[in-house]
Amino acid sequence: MTARRNLALFAALSALATVVLGLLVAPYAPGAVDRWADRSASTLSPSLLNLLVLPTEPYVLIPAAALIAGICLYRHNRVDALFTVAGPLVAIALNSWALKPAFDRWKGGTLVYPSGHTVSLIAVLTVVVLLVRFKAVAIAVGAVLVCCATVGMVGLGYHYLTDIAGGVCFAPAVVTAMRAALSPRRAREPSTG
Repeated sequence: MTARRNLALFAALSALATVVLGLLVAPYAPGAVDRWADRSASTLSPSLLNLLVLPTEPYVLIPAAALIAGICLYRHNRVDALFTVAGPLVAIALNSWALKPAFDRWKGGTLVYPSGHTVSLIAVLTVVVLLVRFKAVAIAVGAVLVCCATVGMVGLGYHYLTDIAGGVCFAPAVVTAMRAALSPRRAREPSTG
């Protein structure tokens, strides 16, 4: 299987996971897992929770994406620079304007499934993983950031744990689909027969 096909398959499976999870949790009150996460995270201090949420904030993610795009442009790779900006923007827009209204899950007067904070963070992290050579390091650092941000978002009451899981599934679906679409197609070998 080609890398392009692998990306498309991963995107499709991630999107399917987002929809299935949304159908299971969105129309219902928070389940046992959500209630457990709320109880556990709410015991932490608000200042620590605010610090943990920091990686999801636009004033952190926008400069990070701009820096990555700038590095791509410096290396004369316009396609990767476009991907760095467009991938997260499309994921955030689709989440805010299509998925959240479609699933209609509310918390405190706000649509919450899938988590927009999580989609923003995971979209940028997915771009990083797809562009760097040391993928294992990027994945490990990203996993730590996502776990910290999860505790912060749940503890501050921004989201249920299952909203965050939906965002974890949705962002890579969009970003990897865009990467597959922007990947150059291999030319077919001419037939010799």
